[in-house]
Amino acid sequence: MVEIDASTSLDNFRRFVIASTCESFIPKSYHDDSEIFPERAEEPGVIYVEAADKVTLKELRGITFVNARDVLGVIYNSKSGNTSLKWRQHGKFTGHVTGVASDHTIVNMAQAGVVNLKWVEEYTQKKRQLHDSANSVS
Repeated sequence: MVEIDASTSLDNFRRFVIASTCESFIPKSYHDDSEIFPERAEEPGVIYVEAADKVTLKELRGITFVNARDVLGVIYNSKSGNTSLKWRQHGKFTGHVTGVASDHTIVNMAQAGVVNLKWVEEYTQKKRQLHDSANSVS
């Protein structure tokens, strides 16, 4: 598990949530619309969008697609329980993501632009150093 504390745009976080949950079946028109977000009510794996204006559009495979305007926050929890992230608005379309993430989630976050290559390189280097020091102790 990795502690996440990064600034990112709402669009990047939206892309990450889609990639992590419904990339293979989201309707193209929804994928291309920056106001449409996936939500999921089941535990574990809750995804919730907090917005000033939100309308339910359609449900597919356990995902409810909503049209959300003036998004204040997004809560994302993986079905595995290994990732728990919160994105909070700091500007009109910018915000901050915090929480814990699995290595698999880090890959999806990097591909969506939530964390940048420098962040991933620093994380990988720290992980390698921890691994090396643990092996030198044994």
